[in-house]
Amino acid sequence: MPRKRTPTYLLHRPTGQARCRINGKDHYLGTYGSPESRERYEQLIAEWFTHGDTSRLNLTIDDLAILFLEFAEKYYRRKDGEPTGSARNIRDAMRPLIRLFGQTRVREFGPVKLKLVRDEMIREGRVRTNINREIHRIKRVFKWGVENELVPAPIYQALATVASLKCGRSDAVESSPVEPVAETVVTETIRYLPRVVAAMVQLQLLSGARPGEICVLRPCDVTFQPNGVWVYRPQHHKSEHHGKQRRIFIGPEGQAVLRPFLDRDAEAYCFSPAESEAERNAEKRANRKTPMTPSQAVRQPKQSRQRAPAERYAKDAYCRAIVRACRLAEVEPWSPGQLRHTRATAIRERYGLEAAATVLGHSDPRVTEIYAERDFEMAARIMCEVG
Repeated sequence: MPRKRTPTYLLHRPTGQARCRINGKDHYLGTYGSPESRERYEQLIAEWFTHGDTSRLNLTIDDLAILFLEFAEKYYRRKDGEPTGSARNIRDAMRPLIRLFGQTRVREFGPVKLKLVRDEMIREGRVRTNINREIHRIKRVFKWGVENELVPAPIYQALATVASLKCGRSDAVESSPVEPVAETVVTETIRYLPRVVAAMVQLQLLSGARPGEICVLRPCDVTFQPNGVWVYRPQHHKSEHHGKQRRIFIGPEGQAVLRPFLDRDAEAYCFSPAESEAERNAEKRANRKTPMTPSQAVRQPKQSRQRAPAERYAKDAYCRAIVRACRLAEVEPWSPGQLRHTRATAIRERYGLEAAATVLGHSDPRVTEIYAERDFEMAARIMCEVG
């Protein structure tokens, strides 16, 4: 078998750079004669002898991002094949990385460049906790590259040393804690919500469910227990990829809210934007001041609408409906996530932290501390008596 001829370290006279030709392709290594160019030459030759090509040495951040996202689109899926939001989140996290260092070779990327990406996120005005999550996602991409022999292991090991931003020790904006919303404010807002969305708000407030869990509720997901409590097992939930079960218990008040929305196909979504729109149009017709013309009476809805109503509410659409109602009610806007905090606080005050953790579906009660506000008034009363 003929022996491989080692490609030569050469000078490219027009630019003064060192170059090396492998398989008919020129690789430019930097200033001719410099230690850096010699080191790159040795790496290039080692890769060529080991694998027969040099693609991994020349892999750029752009290339790594494309390869990872192709993997992520297939990997981050639920049991039924529906994609999760993880691939989209990682794509968003990599935007500043690609903008700053897209053409940089992976082997030349290190902790200092990662910190520059983080500084760019700070300049964009992102909050500290979000920046830490985004940097963690970028590290995950490099870890996957090591696993698939696209990234040298020392590169990921070096990136792993970049610590998360600490509270009060960076220029990043601090996020405000999510506060519970007062039930009086919720009641005032509901007056301006469509019937379907109002029912979603009421059910979420009574059950302590997550906004996404309310959006995907179907009749087939609800079972009726002999003790009179209904149990809702969401088809998808936040911790399903960890093999955990999620049960949401619905009492008499919640049952009264949900019951009118169970009279449909078992696998249809209970809270439908199409149903809400139909009710809104019917109300507009009923409140019409002028009689309808014959042509308007027989007019059929467009079959090819650009934005036809979806089968179910998305979390963002659910939130937007609430914010619009808040403006009409002239109250401070709040989000569906705050309803979960409101329910957690009420349950904790009455039944304790462990009970709140069970209702919210937390395996660790310390997580519930984030949702359940401490009863400072009770602490003050106790200290007035014993302090």
